[in-house]
Amino acid sequence: MEYIYAALILHKAGKDVTEDAVTAVLTAAGIEVEESRVKALVAALDGVDIEEAISKAAAAPVAAAPAAAAAAPAQEAAAEEEEEEEEKEDEEGGMAGLGALFG
Repeated sequence: MEYIYAALILHKAGKDVTEDAVTAVLTAAGIEVEESRVKALVAALDGVDIEEAISKAAAAPVAAAPAAAAAAPAQEAAAEEEEEEEEKEDEEGGMAGLGALFG
């Protein structure tokens, strides 16, 4: 992700996204740079309208939000089941102790 962030910083600053520029940003951030990843990033961004890509990406999370909201009830149900299981275990443990009194 840091490679993409470096490209975005360069774009926001109005600079060309070149191998040297990406390497300079990453080095300044204290990140160990892999030249092959820098080359792959610059090649992948060749001819890409970054502003258009950003605007498309900004619209994507809105569509993903309902999926995240749908996952929340499933997590709540799992938490409720765990609580019920713990209650049953507590009751069973208490019953076992009472059996020893009458055994």
